[in-house]
Amino acid sequence: MRRLAGAFGFALVSVATALVLLASIGGFDAVDVPGLPDPGAATRVGLPVLQALRDFAAALTVGLLVLTAFCVPPEDSTLGNELTGARRHLVDLAMLSSAVWSVLGLALLTFTYSDVSGARPDASGFVEQTIFFATSFELGRYLLAGSAAAALISVACVLARTATAAIVPLALSIAGLWTISLTGHAAGTLNHNDAVDLQFLHLVAISVWFGGLLAMVVTRTRLGGLLLPTVRRYSVLAGWCLVVVAFSGLLGALLRVPRLSDLGSAYGTLLGLKSLAIGLLAALGWWQRRRLIDQLAAGRGRIFGKVILVEVATLAIAAGVGVALSRTAPPPAPGAFERLTAAQSLLGRDLPPPLGAREWFTQWSGDTLWLVVALFMMTWYVVAARRLHRRGDRWSAPRTAAWLFGWILFVWATSGSPGVYGEVLFSMHMVQHMTIATAVPAFLVLGTPVTLALRSFRRRTDGSFGPREWVQRVVLSLPLQLLAAPVVAAGLFIVSLVAFYYSSPFRLSLESHTAHLLMVAHFLITGYLLANCLVGADPGLHRPSYPLRVLLLMVTFAFHALFSVSLMANDSVLAADWFAALGRPWGDSSIDDQKLGASIGWALGDYPLGIMAAALIFLWVQADGRERRRFDRREDRDGGSELASYNDYLRTLREGTARRGPEGHTRARSGLTRAEPSSEKSEQGK
Repeated sequence: MRRLAGAFGFALVSVATALVLLASIGGFDAVDVPGLPDPGAATRVGLPVLQALRDFAAALTVGLLVLTAFCVPPEDSTLGNELTGARRHLVDLAMLSSAVWSVLGLALLTFTYSDVSGARPDASGFVEQTIFFATSFELGRYLLAGSAAAALISVACVLARTATAAIVPLALSIAGLWTISLTGHAAGTLNHNDAVDLQFLHLVAISVWFGGLLAMVVTRTRLGGLLLPTVRRYSVLAGWCLVVVAFSGLLGALLRVPRLSDLGSAYGTLLGLKSLAIGLLAALGWWQRRRLIDQLAAGRGRIFGKVILVEVATLAIAAGVGVALSRTAPPPAPGAFERLTAAQSLLGRDLPPPLGAREWFTQWSGDTLWLVVALFMMTWYVVAARRLHRRGDRWSAPRTAAWLFGWILFVWATSGSPGVYGEVLFSMHMVQHMTIATAVPAFLVLGTPVTLALRSFRRRTDGSFGPREWVQRVVLSLPLQLLAAPVVAAGLFIVSLVAFYYSSPFRLSLESHTAHLLMVAHFLITGYLLANCLVGADPGLHRPSYPLRVLLLMVTFAFHALFSVSLMANDSVLAADWFAALGRPWGDSSIDDQKLGASIGWALGDYPLGIMAAALIFLWVQADGRERRRFDRREDRDGGSELASYNDYLRTLREGTARRGPEGHTRARSGLTRAEPSSEKSEQGK
């Protein structure tokens, strides 16, 4: 607890930075808005203070859990997955910091309501009004969800007993960062979705970077001899985080400060200060990786500790600048004071032009988060394949082509014309859905990424979990084994279609960016699980025999066709008020477009069916060939003993003295592939 309190001493640096910067640009001055009372100085000053402390607690929680899951080895490699020693200490600190995060989140919710409503915290009925705000308004729900996620993290840390279980609170902490990105200074721009995605990437990277560094400072003495391997692994993560922070920060700045003349504004000045801090941190990180780690390995850790403290302080200052940025309005974009159209209000962008043949290839609007995921997966695959090539191992070029084409197709479905028109036309939404759920997974599965990962990632020998160990854990985990069972995977694929379109999730995916991202992830994962059952070759997951795979393929796509037919027969428009509110002046009516979408959904199920059927036949032939070669090798090794035994069995049958038994039948069945049914021919061959 004392170490945690010492860590929050660095939070005062963030708080002081935010307060000084906001005071210098007049951020605490009362704003005279007609009809909106002033919430008071306590709210104007307390809101950035609480935000800085909340962000600090969130970053520390993420950093502690990342070190536990990926960086810190156990004191004894024989302990393996047990959560003991330094790793148990890290999780306990994460439990405390997440509890602080949850409490500060509730306090921030209270002050946020005071700020947006103009009500003072000591006003009569303020508590009831805050509860109504937290449950009935989007901003309040996001803040409440973030606080609830932090509370769940604390509970998950208490329940965690293994290093593998630490991944659960880590996943919850990433979800908590998503709620922060929805309420940050990027959430109110016209290009809302792109801004939120970039803000989320920025928050994750800065939390892993800042939080991990702070976690090492807090637990340095407890780590002891484990500090050196922890620092080596953390420095690799920090390097990648620097790239993501710079990339997301640059693109986010271009969204909010599109003109060079705006750099002289208060917002542009704060942006420049944050860029300078990031540049200084990049230099310190380079020095740490090139010089200081070697000094730490040589036993000269004092200079290392001093530089780490400077780096933490610089990151705290950068975090304080970020808080000041979130409380500062960006310069107005061109046309910012014009009244938004219905499409701009609902979509966050202009209504696209009429869909023609050319627009299928020329209309693009980058879905930032999925674009980054796709680029990362393609880059990793190529780098991993080249690593195998450099050490003399071969990797199939068709597999590489299938993997790359699958992600290119995914980028087109999310950022190309299906992504542009998917919220405007039901037919294009169906194109996007079927491409992501059927075509993309078929190509990705044929790339066998698990096999490549297991062959390319380095094995750790100190008991900690690296990428290779986590891939093995995930593939062999009970939840994935259950979800990847053939009947379950096919059932998820079929039920998802009906449940999604004939209930509220479809409408919600049109209205909410979060729901849209979850929709894409869900259909990609369920499609991958089904394709893996049918045509996968990666190890670890159970697959039925090839005849059963053919049956499963035909039944699943038959149900898919039945769903498309039922949708074609439906005379009521799904999400009718959404499509009507867009005010689309071109194209078919909503009901005609829906029937067209149902037809497209039926048709688009055919070519993935053909791809998987061809792959299934190819794999079946390959498996049969491997079985024949295995039998030939065994016969060569045993001198043809099995064939001789089978011929002896046939001879006894002819003489009428054979005794039929389980062993004889077994031998007969296995020998059918090598001997002729006639005993004379068999004896002649012998």
